[in-house]
Amino acid sequence: MFKVAIRSPGDKPWTRKTEILEYRTFYGVLQHMAAELRERGVTHVVMEASGVYTEPVYYALMEQDFEQVAVINPAHAKALKGHKTDAKDALRLAELFECGLLRGSYIPPQDLKDLRDLTRYRVKTVQARTSEIQRLAKALESAGIKLDSVVSDLTGKSAGLMIEALIDGERRGQVLADLAIGRMRTAGKLADLSQALVGRFTDHHAALCRLHLDRIALFGTAVAGLEQKIAVKVTPYQRELDLLKSVTGFGDAVACVWLAEIGPAPHEYFGSHEKLASWVTLCPGNHMSAGKRRHGRTGDAGAYIKPMLVQAAWSAIKTQGRLQARYHKLVRRFGGPKNPAAVKKAILAVAHTLLKIAYQVLQSGKPYEDLGADFYAKRESPEQRRAYLLRQLEKLSPGCTITITPAEAA
Repeated sequence: MFKVAIRSPGDKPWTRKTEILEYRTFYGVLQHMAAELRERGVTHVVMEASGVYTEPVYYALMEQDFEQVAVINPAHAKALKGHKTDAKDALRLAELFECGLLRGSYIPPQDLKDLRDLTRYRVKTVQARTSEIQRLAKALESAGIKLDSVVSDLTGKSAGLMIEALIDGERRGQVLADLAIGRMRTAGKLADLSQALVGRFTDHHAALCRLHLDRIALFGTAVAGLEQKIAVKVTPYQRELDLLKSVTGFGDAVACVWLAEIGPAPHEYFGSHEKLASWVTLCPGNHMSAGKRRHGRTGDAGAYIKPMLVQAAWSAIKTQGRLQARYHKLVRRFGGPKNPAAVKKAILAVAHTLLKIAYQVLQSGKPYEDLGADFYAKRESPEQRRAYLLRQLEKLSPGCTITITPAEAA
């Protein structure tokens, strides 16, 4: 059951009258509710977002010709403690929305909603596959098999052959190591493998590994199938996909998630990249009290797009260019590359930069052109650059005073 508040003009000027209705959540009842509201002359509808429970109500309302159906963030209309009821919530939403104090959230069209379902399920499937790989590593570690200390990928071809041989009953380390192929057949690798593959691997461990390998293969097939369906869904947006892939660090997976979560034209709904960054929660929050500004953490929204942008940032800083230069510049400012917190802050800042670049690329319709690794160096004045280098030399030579003598004076 849920409550509906109808706010309409009163009998006297500048007055309003309200009526509270109650409906069940079956879809047929929701369609009847939407038709009844339209018959009563309702033109604008506002509702709180409540996850998947929002969708049946929203799509039932969209079947009618309302001027606007807005889904708002519940935090923007939060009730005072001790004054919350469903009826009061409905009345408060109607009053705030009439005054223009609430703004609807971005709701994608149906084709992008279908794409969003596929990309989100792909993320969950990849995470489930990763969990199975970790369970496989745990089973091998329990048996004393140190295979992951020598190979970088337990699901690789060489590692797969060795694990299959262990399951089939082979226990001789030298024989198992001889299954290595390619670059793993160096003398040092073979010697390490022959030691790493000797342990107390029992029939119980073999049964566990068999279960994990089957699950990994199952999830791998599911991911491949999802990627095929996603490729079909993004075909109408091939131009936007190519524009996004021109951005350093953006691949097929990141570009598809962007289209599903934000859409091909973010500038049509988000007035600026700052508003988009706030919606994705890639910008720091504000926490100021008594004139003191404290650390403002990013929010928890953007649960699917934000990790993909961070993943793209890690990829982008491996390519020489402006983004790599920005990363190194920020890491130095935040505490140095040996400080994990500094690295995380810098990566999040690069992810924010990628979001701004993608926004501008889609708005302008022009592919991204990197500004070069010397972009930030060219922006600095010679005096700033000289002062920075002098400070670095003084750190390397504590207790010394460094002066610069012009060539003609020397």
